[in-house]
Amino acid sequence: MTPDSIRSAAASLLTAYQTGKPIDPLSDTYPHATVSDAYRMQLEQVRAWTQRGEVVVGHKVGLVSAAIRRQMRVAEPDYGHLTSRMIHPEHEPIPSAAFLQPRVEPELAFVLKAPLRGPHVTVADAARAVEFVLPALEIVDSRIADWRITIVDTIADNASSGGFVLGSTPVRLDDADLRLAGCVLTVNGAVAETGAGAAVLGSPLNALAWLANTLAPMGIALEPGHIVLSGSMTRTVPIAAGDCVVAAINGFGSVTAVLSE
Repeated sequence: MTPDSIRSAAASLLTAYQTGKPIDPLSDTYPHATVSDAYRMQLEQVRAWTQRGEVVVGHKVGLVSAAIRRQMRVAEPDYGHLTSRMIHPEHEPIPSAAFLQPRVEPELAFVLKAPLRGPHVTVADAARAVEFVLPALEIVDSRIADWRITIVDTIADNASSGGFVLGSTPVRLDDADLRLAGCVLTVNGAVAETGAGAAVLGSPLNALAWLANTLAPMGIALEPGHIVLSGSMTRTVPIAAGDCVVAAINGFGSVTAVLSE
């Protein structure tokens, strides 16, 4: 794709944020777009957000479990950027009007104490870089109508990011087993999904290493203090205004998100 078409595609996504109206799949409008083109579209939006004062606070890894890839009809993981606009305090109402078609995912969030720069980052390198882990809820969203996404669509749309909530129980890596951490996701008190850390590429640490290595060709390193959402432990669950969502993750506590009426 040409630079002009990349900018035009990114502008259509930015307009969807402003109007609250989803757009047709970019994979239909630009049928020859590649994954590389999609990441260029993503970066155009990140530049627009930072120019208006948002700060990049980390990254998210998406499409990590086989269940989610089947649900979304895509074949590989992806990543997106997390900015200061996306953070929401636990238990405080999150404006539902900020989202077009929200869904929720329970995750483990890494907070880094050291930089991670690929290539060749191993799981051992990733573990050494982690200061602590927090339970998290990610509110994923799509600016693509009816979630009719391909891998190009979701990457271009910042990996279908919307917002996230962090829990308040920091846990060090040697105090819990990431793979065996069982998760129960409830919506309004009813169990919606269950899962475990092993659903995240075998271990959330694998997702962290994958991210560092995937960012390397673009000269991007994960920085100290950055947050990395490692990916959903379950399938995504649609939510609506007024819903209260809780993720209880064995060994890591719980985290609650409330979508305002």
